[in-house]
Amino acid sequence: MASSTIRLGLIGDNIAQSQAPRLHRLAGLQNDRAVTYDRLVPHEQGKAFDPLFSDIADAGYRGVNITYPYKERASTKVIIEDDLVRAMGAVNTVVFAEGGPHGFNTDYSGFIRAYRRIWGVTEPGPVLMIGAGGVGKAIAFGLVALGLQDIRIADLDIPKAQGLASALRLACPHLHADVGSDAGGLSQGVNGIINCTPIGMDGYPGTPLDRRFMAGASWAFDAVYTPLNTVFLEDARKQGLQTISGYELFIGQGLDAWRIFTGLPLDEDRLRADLLNLSK
Repeated sequence: MASSTIRLGLIGDNIAQSQAPRLHRLAGLQNDRAVTYDRLVPHEQGKAFDPLFSDIADAGYRGVNITYPYKERASTKVIIEDDLVRAMGAVNTVVFAEGGPHGFNTDYSGFIRAYRRIWGVTEPGPVLMIGAGGVGKAIAFGLVALGLQDIRIADLDIPKAQGLASALRLACPHLHADVGSDAGGLSQGVNGIINCTPIGMDGYPGTPLDRRFMAGASWAFDAVYTPLNTVFLEDARKQGLQTISGYELFIGQGLDAWRIFTGLPLDEDRLRADLLNLSK
């Protein structure tokens, strides 16, 4: 019924500052629908991810978002229809439907939306991406969709970075991909620089790349959105790079998740204004 409450949630660690509950409640208000959006931290619930996920599936939730560090784990528990999302092995949006839970990755689609909002159809050029985890996978596949030809993946976990490079080459055989643990050493000649690590977010201060290694690049993107203005982005601007903040990814993935959860319309400009007003 139109008056029924839409029950949603977010599973992840360190999510106390997440703005996702506000976004989806505001989306509900645009459609005269009540929305509950619960923060579900496994250790606070006294459960590991797997039993928590199973309980939620049976508890009347329409869907949940998944964030660090459970995106890859969640991908093993859902039906994934999109070939690229299946290849990346990470989901951040799950809908509970007949036949079982269905998984999507709106980090992937949200990054494409955010990139095109700023740079249109311009191809990304050679990219240094720092971090090969769940969000890194999503953004790397988004880059492939945007015409990526050359990527350098920096991660302290070399096997993880190599695994991502291999998955990308399977999806895009002509792609040139280098892997290493030293982000600075991989930075020469890149056009774009992307932070896909937690470094810079609330609780994880700092930056993953010394700003001297940003010289010569054209653009930078930080997946972190709390805070909006990270050291990484400040350094990039000081070096003359055009930047896009993780807030754009947050908005983009939220718009796509709401569509997947409900199919209801959403006025993006109104949503942005409402979120801004609530943050004052």
